Amino acid sequence: MKLVIVESPAKAKTIGKYLGEGYKVDASRGHIWDLPEKTMGVDFSNHYEPELEARKPEQKETIARLKQEVAKAEQVYLATDPDREGEAISYHLQCALNLDPSEKNRIMFNEISKKAVNSAIQNPMYINKGLVEAQQARRVLDRLVGYTLSPVLCKKIRNKLSAGRVQSAALRIIVDREKEIQAFKPEEFWSVAATLEKPSKKPQFVANLTEKDGKKLKLQNKEQCDQALAVLNDGKYVVTNVKMSVTQSKPQPPFTTSTMQQDAVNKLKMSSAVAMSVAQQLYEGFDIAGMGHVALVTYIRTDSVRVSDDAVKSARDLIAQKYGKQYLPDKPNFYATKKQAQDAHEAIRPINLEITPESIKDKVQRNQYQLYKLIYQRFLASQAVNAIHNSVNVSVSCGEYGLTATGKTLIFDGYLAIYGDNKSKETQDGENAVLPPLEQGDVVKLIKLKHEQKFTKPPARYTEASIIKTMEEKGIGRPSTYAATMQTLYKREYVDKDGKTLVPSNLGMQVTDYLEQYFDQIVDVQFTAEMEDKLDSIEDNAEPWYNIVDSFYQPLLQEVKTAMRGEKVVLPDEISDEICEKCGSPMIIRTGKYGKYFACSNYPNCSNIRSLKEKTPPKLTDIECEICGAKMLEREGRYGKYLACSNYPNCKNTKPINEAVAKCPKCGKDVVKRFSKKGALFYGCTGYPDCDFVSWDIPTGQTCPKCGAYLVYKKSGDKSVIRCSDKNCDYDGGEKK
Repeated sequence: MKLVIVESPAKAKTIGKYLGEGYKVDASRGHIWDLPEKTMGVDFSNHYEPELEARKPEQKETIARLKQEVAKAEQVYLATDPDREGEAISYHLQCALNLDPSEKNRIMFNEISKKAVNSAIQNPMYINKGLVEAQQARRVLDRLVGYTLSPVLCKKIRNKLSAGRVQSAALRIIVDREKEIQAFKPEEFWSVAATLEKPSKKPQFVANLTEKDGKKLKLQNKEQCDQALAVLNDGKYVVTNVKMSVTQSKPQPPFTTSTMQQDAVNKLKMSSAVAMSVAQQLYEGFDIAGMGHVALVTYIRTDSVRVSDDAVKSARDLIAQKYGKQYLPDKPNFYATKKQAQDAHEAIRPINLEITPESIKDKVQRNQYQLYKLIYQRFLASQAVNAIHNSVNVSVSCGEYGLTATGKTLIFDGYLAIYGDNKSKETQDGENAVLPPLEQGDVVKLIKLKHEQKFTKPPARYTEASIIKTMEEKGIGRPSTYAATMQTLYKREYVDKDGKTLVPSNLGMQVTDYLEQYFDQIVDVQFTAEMEDKLDSIEDNAEPWYNIVDSFYQPLLQEVKTAMRGEKVVLPDEISDEICEKCGSPMIIRTGKYGKYFACSNYPNCSNIRSLKEKTPPKLTDIECEICGAKMLEREGRYGKYLACSNYPNCKNTKPINEAVAKCPKCGKDVVKRFSKKGALFYGCTGYPDCDFVSWDIPTGQTCPKCGAYLVYKKSGDKSVIRCSDKNCDYDGGEKK
């Protein structure tokens, strides 16, 4: 028997399907060794050597089980993920299981397909110590920064704060943008647009006022606008120039981790964390009705746009077959990977183009289908021809004023037929306006004039998509860490969401200001990017990893001494709209051991405090009581919201509100709160009795990226954490925001 060890049970199931008899595939369930939780876990007397251990009981059980399997195996293969983390896990397995380091037992594959898996088995390698040391350096450095700075923030600002090598630099970017917005002073300007028509020629078109006496014009006040309108209302409009050209737009390269997250946020409204979780499922594989256990996409942690020759050929064949040869370029499209990219793996693409998104739409979860469709179409479109447009730029004069109209019409959709967007839609004005046939010297008729007072706008706040793009451009963090960085910023309450945009909280701004004052390198974007490059260089053995760690850590210790001599930061009270019911003073929001709460601002004269969660007053509904006919009230009680008759106490009828908390992981219908005969709260599917799903814990609506079981929210002290419903799975999804 040959033993293959992977990271997740889902991946083990997929690979086991391809290897068949003679092989046993088992899972380490992630890292088997961790740094200790309550101590630094770094040996300073021995080149910062990490003091790794099997900290969790399940890790010890995994090691014991795998040792038994190794004893029975004639050959052991380590098939963890093909990246730094995966290499480190393989190295730790090699050490913990006493495997011979002189043997080639490391196998890697970019996609979980029969061809790739069997090819890897035939070509085992040695463990790459450069990758292991690069991962070790990052892990140690992040531990040193976190465990050194976080206690300083907790002592000088407030409890439960943290700082990090990547998170603090990312927060600085968001905070700096907010400061730009706050300092911004809007300037007045006016716009004028003329709707014009060429006699007997449709359609009408819009030209915007842009010039005066041949020079660029910006109307700064109403007086200047009125002067222009006086001429434009009665003047003669003549076409002075028509410039026509044919333009082409190129398809985008297939996804990297970063661009996939950006498109998932922008187009699918997923958070980066959800996108990565779903992508992991698509990579590791899951059960699809009628197909068995199948993996759908290549490795999802990559910064490369390179794809294999076989994949390119498959894409070109499908384009020619489905769309026609006019959509196929003479030669394959190739894309250049950025200089700073590691280029260790292919871009993210479908493994098998024969598995189309539509063929699995009704067999998988909605977010799995959506993300797979996005990946599939982006990859296929990357091998299609350019889209072709007719572009027109028209200049119109009226007295001393000049106006401009632009238009763009689609001649040939090319790649847009596969991976299009709404921008190609034709409109009356704007970039995609349709213009009538115009020639120099044409006299056109004024239909109407529109003028509007406007003000310059501050720079836009970041969204998850744009901050990820900025982090990548500036070299902050690595694609695999972007989602985790965002989750940390939310969890620490440094950043809030206002719709799509990211708004730093007062706490986030205070923490950044404090770090700038005492630990400027931690929040310096350029310094953080340079450190990333140094950490990357460890893979090539450019410098001993512990030297790079030491060069960062020693100055940090000196900065800590200076910071500890400084004064404590006093956070300003957050004034709320609430009024104290005891004395009438405004209530303020404070943070205590168990989170935020309302406190009276009139303290110590009034010491009233209450929970931030208010009990809402009864709300009259349109639902009639089936006993007396009166309207029902929506109330909130011990077990949540319910309906009660407004005719109380004459009528004491009540009934529950089936409040949906998530989608059923079995059938996709709503899961609602229910109560047992003894009053115990549980969650059940509205599809009962056809669907028998019930859970004591709140389901998240997502599946576990490790084993495929459904995820739930569990209480852990005063926190709510995400865990797998399968007791045998150790997936830790972190805290719920």
